[in-house]
Amino acid sequence: MCGIAGIVRLDPRDTVDGERLRRMREVLRHRGPDGAGQWIEGPVGLAHRRLAILDVDGGAQPMSNEDGTLVIVHNGETYNHPALRPELEARGHRYATRSDTETILHLYEEEGERCVERLRGMFAFALWDRREGRLVLARDRLGIKPLYYACTDREILFASEIKAILEAGPLRSELNEAVLPEFLATRYVAGEETFFRGVRKLLPGRVLRWSAAHGFRQRRYWHLPAAPPEAPARLEDQAAILRGRLEESVRLHLMSDVPLGLFLSGGLDSTGIAALAARMVDGPIRTFAVGFAEKEANELAYARLAARAVRAEHREVVVTTRDFFRALPRLVWHEDEPIAFPSSVPLYFVSRLAAQHVKVVLTGEGADELFLGYNRYRVTSWNERLGAAFDAFVPAGLRRVAARVVRGLPGAAGRYGGRTFVALPSGPRGLFFENFAVFSQVCQRTLLADGVRDDARDPYAEALRLYREAPGPPLLRMSHADLQTYLVELLMKQDQMSMAASIESRVPYLDHEFVEHAASLPAGLKLRGFRTKAVLRRALRGLVPREILGRRKMGFPVPMGRWLRDRVPEIVDEFVLSPRAQRRGLFEPAALARLAAAHRRGAAEHGDRLWLLVNLEIWQRIFLDGEDPDRMMPAVAGR
Repeated sequence: MCGIAGIVRLDPRDTVDGERLRRMREVLRHRGPDGAGQWIEGPVGLAHRRLAILDVDGGAQPMSNEDGTLVIVHNGETYNHPALRPELEARGHRYATRSDTETILHLYEEEGERCVERLRGMFAFALWDRREGRLVLARDRLGIKPLYYACTDREILFASEIKAILEAGPLRSELNEAVLPEFLATRYVAGEETFFRGVRKLLPGRVLRWSAAHGFRQRRYWHLPAAPPEAPARLEDQAAILRGRLEESVRLHLMSDVPLGLFLSGGLDSTGIAALAARMVDGPIRTFAVGFAEKEANELAYARLAARAVRAEHREVVVTTRDFFRALPRLVWHEDEPIAFPSSVPLYFVSRLAAQHVKVVLTGEGADELFLGYNRYRVTSWNERLGAAFDAFVPAGLRRVAARVVRGLPGAAGRYGGRTFVALPSGPRGLFFENFAVFSQVCQRTLLADGVRDDARDPYAEALRLYREAPGPPLLRMSHADLQTYLVELLMKQDQMSMAASIESRVPYLDHEFVEHAASLPAGLKLRGFRTKAVLRRALRGLVPREILGRRKMGFPVPMGRWLRDRVPEIVDEFVLSPRAQRRGLFEPAALARLAAAHRRGAAEHGDRLWLLVNLEIWQRIFLDGEDPDRMMPAVAGR
């Protein structure tokens, strides 16, 4: 895991300013404390910060091929590089290191930009082809490693994190207001745009190239495979195949020249990885877990159970309310954008714990999207089935009356009833996307200020496009959309929070060959009645303790609603209701006041909504106002 950055001046007579490039590199120091390098040749400059995982003594970057015609900076791991190396050596390539980065260089010499199609792993790299005068930017298939870029009329800037692009200047930090409706609804920004006007992300599975002769050209080299039509398939048979494939992926992800461990949440996914890994290493594996003092937000008992089952060397950390909020502004700086999920913060604390003992961790990210593990898949599936019958047998007029009655029910009955097929419009927009939005479009119409509301675009446009382009039944379409939107945001959270602690995180469930197999399985093997992840549970039976195998998903629970109501209401006062926050003109002050008041008196649960608003204001103070994140948080009592 590393940090990369670079500048390409569009005028070939220009020379890259070495000090600008150094600033870009050094703001990424947390991504690579083990070494630094940069290369400049006229209008091109590449920079690198290194976290040494493979070939610790060699492998410095920027790295060149044998004759110096190619130069690369690379972030990630190529797990099949030991298999590719003999083939490349047989073709006459001479290796100077044991690094997987050198394998990418030699593979590019043979196959050009199509080399990415042979790589099995996580990666983001920038390669300068001196002979062709061509820049090549590439990102792995699932988006495990980040890569951002910006273009001005004079240059191209790119980096692993947005802050490095801003550090180069002269690009100004400006809020891209167009993304607000999507962020408020879904927590993420799908597609190429970011919160910064003029800064874009290279999407997963893409290669972007530029040359003075041909300009920009982008190619998508990988698509999620479509599941075949539903066909009878025995759960036992498919579970056995799945287990074998998961074992292969875990074995590949254990490749390391430095100490390695695992994050344990106490859930099925991470426990399964731990159980498989424990059989493949000498000595006990090292596991790490995080929790809170609040009982409803503490899964440490299950993490300990999982650790005992695999005879792990286990460590854990408990995060206090004070710890959480004191760290938050600095973590917003690390993430570059408002933090979507409160679970990012405990992820940082467990990464910091792990970094005291290992340099690499395996995690269970990705299984929920692949195997329909979220409750929203189950709820949507039942809403669709019952809604189809409801629409078929109940006249439209009665359906409208029923919807009004259900929405008007008091208390919890109205809240839950309003999320059923009776009250929601049919189809994916209503039953899936709008139903699980943080701020629905209806809410946004009262929340957003006039000028922002008037320009608001469809927050679900990109996710709906991905849903509709996927063949197959609705459940697999939901998975298809989430794997390319929601999951990408989760992966950025994992990358940036682990990198904030200078540790590499790996995701065995997202090996692309495993993903291709899992995506081809029928939905009926994943969600069976009320049982989520059915085929994965069966595959891990006998490895995972029964108490974990059958438990409901929690997923790094954070008691945000309770904290903002009872423990730290001053956070809302400062970052949502203060005159400074409201002067930005993005939201209607009266709507914010009603939202906060309803939450504070317990009339409604708006913890998630207030969380997004708090983070948005913190982000603006850091990146638009230039405030020091370490001096920002108001005093929070250690309660």
